[in-house]
Order: sequence, then C-alpha cells, then structure tokens
Amino acid sequence: MTRFVLGQNQYGKAENRVVKITRDGDTHHIKDLNVSVALSGDMEDVHRSGSNANVLPTDTTKNTVFAFAKLHGIRSAEDLGVRLARHFVDGNEPIHRARIRVEEYGWERIATAKDGAHSFVRKGQETRVAQITYDGHGIQVLSGFKDLTVLNSTDSEFFGYLKDKYTTLREDHDRILATTVSTWWRHNWDGVDQHAPDWDRSYDGVREHALQAFAETYSYSLQQTLFEMGVRVLDSRDEVDEIRFSMPNKHHFRSDLSPFGIDNEAKDGAVYYAADRPYGLIEATVLRDGADQLIPVDMTNL
Repeated sequence: MTRFVLGQNQYGKAENRVVKITRDGDTHHIKDLNVSVALSGDMEDVHRSGSNANVLPTDTTKNTVFAFAKLHGIRSAEDLGVRLARHFVDGNEPIHRARIRVEEYGWERIATAKDGAHSFVRKGQETRVAQITYDGHGIQVLSGFKDLTVLNSTDSEFFGYLKDKYTTLREDHDRILATTVSTWWRHNWDGVDQHAPDWDRSYDGVREHALQAFAETYSYSLQQTLFEMGVRVLDSRDEVDEIRFSMPNKHHFRSDLSPFGIDNEAKDGAVYYAADRPYGLIEATVLRDGADQLIPVDMTNL
C-alpha cells in the first residue's frame, strides 16, 4: 500500500489591516500595518482526519493581532511581531513555530494653521517590512523595505561586457542608473541573551547608509552598486549580519533623434525613454565574513 507523507504545512490569518491611533493631547500618532500570521506544529491529524483538536482558529489569530496592538501598542513592526510570535508558540503546546510578517505604511503630518496635529498624508516612498520567526528557542528577526525608487543621473557606465551575435546593446560611458530597491536584512539578535535593538533607529540607519552608498558609488554595473550598498550597511550597523537586495534595472535609453537632425548626448542634457519592461533584475546577498546565509533567496526574487 502506498503511503503518503504530509510535508511542510502552515496556516494562519493573512493581511490583518491594523491601524492604531495614539493620542497625546491634541497631537495624534498613527501606525498603519498589514500583519500576516503563519503557524505550524502538530498538524498531522487535522490534515488526515479533519480533527481540529490542535488547531488554533485563524479568527483567534486575527483577534490576537488587534488585541496586542491595543494592549501593548505598536512601538515598531518588529516589536509587535516578536510579541505575537512568542505568544502563539509559548501559549499553545501544539504550535511549534510562528512566522509573523508585517508591512508598515508610513504617514506624515499635514501642516495646517489650525491647532492640533491629527491630519496625515500617506507617504509615497517605500513600504517597511518585517518578518519574525520563533520556534520556542531562538527567534529570527528580518527587517527590510520594498518599492523604494532611486536614480543617479550620471556617474554610471556600462561597458566591456560579453558580446555575441545577438548583442545589440551599445556601450555607455555616461548613463542613468535607476532601480527600485527591495531588501531584507537579518539582525544578529536571537531573543535570548541580548537586549533587543532599537528597531526604528536600526531601520533608519540601514536605509540611510544604503542610500548614501547608492549616491556615492561611481558605478560600472548595478551589481557593483548593490555590493557597495551592502558593505556600507554591514560596516555601519553592528546589529546586522546579512542583507539581501533585489534591484531591477529601470532602463533609461536615450531617444534617437538623429532622423530629425538633433543630437541627444548625455553631456548636453539628453532626453530619455524610460522603459517599463523587460528589465534586468539584479539580486545578491552580502554577509559578514563567517556569517551564515539565512535569508531565503525567494523572499525577493520573481
């Protein structure tokens, strides 16, 4: 008789949209999160026989997310995720592992002549992300952001590459380098012996150093720029051991205006066609020497 084996499995409530308002007199503070919970453990029976004896309802996980946001506040995406992961595993014997994934949407205040500070406009830059995994022993915290578009209008070249009979791309010694950065980084805090990092300060620091490296690197390839961004982050943030980037090359091609007798050179202030797709997709992980590569490669790729 053929025996079938249950492989990896998990369940939970995905995309709980949590908005928390904290009132400090007339000044209000807003936290806007999208929280997804995934649990795994002793789930053989529910898959084989339908017994729900070991199943914490997904509705309960939803309620817990909102209750924790109220009871503990939202200091940061990472802080809420750590609290939730520990609660689900430590408080429910059949559950052995919890993964909490959080997206945070930023808001900034609208300046007005009226008293008070309770009007906001949604920020149009990156979305902050976090993933917390806990198995009852160690805890892993990944932080990151996605959809942050950046551009250098010069100080970028691309030449000396492999060429074959299908190569039509011309070498370029003064090009636009543009990309939309998505990245995850791994903290070396395991939740056991050390105090937790200041998550907001860490996030701001990683973002700042990554952007500075992008702006300050004279680039001969997007791969080189990516690596310099990772090196700058690791060299500046001791709490980070590993960082992974996914960076599509947002191609800008100089329009061919020669049929009209018009030169269109970068040195004179060129006009470009911003191509939507297809695009080159550059991805890589940068680690401290001796660190293990633990960020899954499929967290960032297509």
